[in-house]
Amino acid sequence: MGSVVTQIACGRQHTLAFVPSSGRIYSFGLGGNGQLGTGSTCNRKSPFTVKGNWVSYSDYTQRANNADGYYCVKEIFSGGDQSFAHYFHTQNCLPPDDFRKCTCSRQIWTINEEMIKRWLQFSSTRLPLDIINEIDKVFSSAACLNGSFLATSNVDHHRTSSKFSGIDMNVARLLFHKLINPAHPQIAQQVAASLEKKLIPKLTSSPPDIECLRLYLTLPECPLMTDANNFSSLAIPFGTAIVKLDKAPLKVLENWWSTLENPLFMRIVQLFKDVVLHLLKLTKIGIPITERRIFNAFINVALKVLEILHRVNEKAGQIIPYDKFYIQEIQDFIDIRNDYINWIQHQAFRMDVNHGLAEGSDVPVTICTYPFVFDAQAKTTLLQTDAVIQMQMAVDQAHRQNFSSLFLPVMESVDPCLILIVRRDNIVGDAMEVLRKTKNIDYKKPLKVIFVGEEAVDAGGVRKEFFLLIMRELLDPKYGMFRFYEESRLIWFSDQTFEDSDLFHLIGVICGLAIYNFTIVDLHFPLALYKKLLKKKPSLDDLKELMPDVGRSMQQLLDYSEDDIEDTLCLNFTITVENYGSTEVKELIPNGAETPVNNKNKQEFVDAYVDYIFNHSVASLFNAFSLGFHKVCGGKVLELFQPNELQAMVIGNTNYDWKDLEKNTEYKGEYWADHPTIKIFWNVFHELPLEKKKQFLLFLTGSDRIPILGMKSLKLVIQPTGGGDDFLPVAHTCFNLLDLPKYTDKETLKSKLIQAIDHYEGFSLV
Repeated sequence: MGSVVTQIACGRQHTLAFVPSSGRIYSFGLGGNGQLGTGSTCNRKSPFTVKGNWVSYSDYTQRANNADGYYCVKEIFSGGDQSFAHYFHTQNCLPPDDFRKCTCSRQIWTINEEMIKRWLQFSSTRLPLDIINEIDKVFSSAACLNGSFLATSNVDHHRTSSKFSGIDMNVARLLFHKLINPAHPQIAQQVAASLEKKLIPKLTSSPPDIECLRLYLTLPECPLMTDANNFSSLAIPFGTAIVKLDKAPLKVLENWWSTLENPLFMRIVQLFKDVVLHLLKLTKIGIPITERRIFNAFINVALKVLEILHRVNEKAGQIIPYDKFYIQEIQDFIDIRNDYINWIQHQAFRMDVNHGLAEGSDVPVTICTYPFVFDAQAKTTLLQTDAVIQMQMAVDQAHRQNFSSLFLPVMESVDPCLILIVRRDNIVGDAMEVLRKTKNIDYKKPLKVIFVGEEAVDAGGVRKEFFLLIMRELLDPKYGMFRFYEESRLIWFSDQTFEDSDLFHLIGVICGLAIYNFTIVDLHFPLALYKKLLKKKPSLDDLKELMPDVGRSMQQLLDYSEDDIEDTLCLNFTITVENYGSTEVKELIPNGAETPVNNKNKQEFVDAYVDYIFNHSVASLFNAFSLGFHKVCGGKVLELFQPNELQAMVIGNTNYDWKDLEKNTEYKGEYWADHPTIKIFWNVFHELPLEKKKQFLLFLTGSDRIPILGMKSLKLVIQPTGGGDDFLPVAHTCFNLLDLPKYTDKETLKSKLIQAIDHYEGFSLV
């Protein structure tokens, strides 16, 4: 109301305010117990004058001997549903207090430069008792910590809210590191003791105010938290307090975490990753039976905090890359296959692995509950484990049915494998004919491929070639199923195809079968395909990958800062597409042709454009593809993958390390790494151009790309064979095995090797 207020006092749900210019006290809030001093018990939403003959200090002193019956306020107080005023009504009057002026002796202690400097001056001697008491009081009090490290460069901390903490995190980090260092062990010990025994145990699930959550941001910056010796006494109890927070305060903390800069957020993630790794290392030593309940509770707390942080990271558009949550060493300490089986059993019996965090649990820890800690290699192991289990279940079911058919004539006998008999010159038609009749359960069986007229037994190599040939045929432009983009060398679904959706369904099935049977295929789709398969939304970055020129134009539109977009660019919410020689205008939104693009809706236009390219225009085609893919390869394990990891699973990658290939190659018979023929072979191989090296991979393994696990997972084998210089090298694609004659000179070996890899297609024993 334009008056300067110098004192405020707050009760349970009411407030007093003192205005020195008039000497009046104002009150508002609940008044049911008469605490507002207005003469009634009504509530007040806005300030109202408290009854009394109040005068200002200047008026009171001017009245001198005529001041009887008037009151000059010295200080106001509130608490609970009560209100008080300390006032003068004699000539010996003192000015009222001004709460705006800091009286340090009346403030709570906070961690600051001056206090730390005073504590550190006793480094060479035993800490005095009064210093120990100060340290203990500060680090035992949530109020002291929550009042520390406030943003003092401006008044930011005055606007603390569910979106803003008011904390200067850099100040917190600097002061904590200045205080906790090896030169002052006594201080570190006292701080640790106060945190462990007094502060952390008192943290509640429902803090009384938003400001009480500040310490959840600042404590991870304390070096004591990251010391492995303090994990069980500090980091894990602190994590337990986070996990136990009620929904509302946890949401506030998540909001604050989401605004942290990359290094700050990463430090919290790294802290609890280190805790998990520390606990897993203890399993190598052995956990006594009596302590397993505590161990389970500890590791579940650490993983649960990481789960919350991962959720925050994903919602915030990845503050840190998702792979920063990976714990690469995890496979050194747990058997992922057994962990997955245990997880499946928990799912089947609806066990809650997170219950009993505080009191411990007999439920064994399953890391699969927290899949974001798995790297691509671990996830691949999970997928392979799942595939083997599914295949074995399908085979067992087939065997049971076959056994039953011996006694029950109505039961048909079935093959324990999914058999594809195809002709090379009609590979698509033959495959469609078989797969169209295939039941869903049969997709889970091991795949065996037979090429008509060829005697090779499929131990893996024939299957590899089948995937290579059928994908090459299906992606042939003669079908018109996909559009090829010259600039990116990528393909996408063609919305102008005349082909039936069955063919798209078939391609989805083939991709699923390839993953399911651990075979990589040659598929030049953008990352957007794998995002959509994992139900993630394609973005402008995906448009830039598929159509770089269009993507750049869209980015330029978003970056355009002038207000004349309508007049300069003359865009509306439409897209022009080619349709067999003619052009057609499609509306991106209802009435799009009449909706101009301007500064306010340009982001909406870009989003609609991306949505049209990747979703709307190809919805029926992609749905058929996705249905076929998930029919074979769907399930919980697939959901663990990130889009680029799934892409690498399907098509492999090109992270070639030819020296690593040589290093991991095994030799049989007379051959060894330093055999003259082997030395000539590698000398010739390393001199080959990249395309010929890739052709060699295709010749020997059935693919010119390498698995997601890298070169080390290829494991080539070279063995000697008779026949001399007149014979070609022979590849056993099923086993990545090369029969290499004992060539004696470099030119002969090079000539024969190139001749062999140039004519690799076809399997025959002749």
